[in-house]
Amino acid sequence: QVQLVESGGGLVQAGGSLRLSCAASGRTFSSYGMGWFRQAPGKEREFVAAINWTGGKSYNVDSVKGRFTISRDNAKNTCYLQMNSLKPEDTAVYYCAVEAGPYYTGSHYYEEAMYAYWGQGTQVTVSS
Repeated sequence: QVQLVESGGGLVQAGGSLRLSCAASGRTFSSYGMGWFRQAPGKEREFVAAINWTGGKSYNVDSVKGRFTISRDNAKNTCYLQMNSLKPEDTAVYYCAVEAGPYYTGSHYYEEAMYAYWGQGTQVTVSS
């Protein structure tokens, strides 16, 4: 059974940093892209960042460029999201996800429909 478990969320002051981790189990995801999404209260879930299966390409939504960095360690079956210079508007539940198909090279990494497996989410709260 595939399972994704996020960790590393919490309460931090504006300007602070957090590192989210997403540990995958049940299968090996080294051939699959991974992504992070977030959902703020009263809003729809939105794309944050994605990384391809090799870790050689990554993508960020404009609002987090220069502040968030996605990475992965295939040996550990784990994906990370380093979040720096956090802002109150970054407050949300953060979800990691794994793409439905291996070796994806297209440009639709920001679409939820591309992802087949999802974690339960971890809360990030940034106080002003």
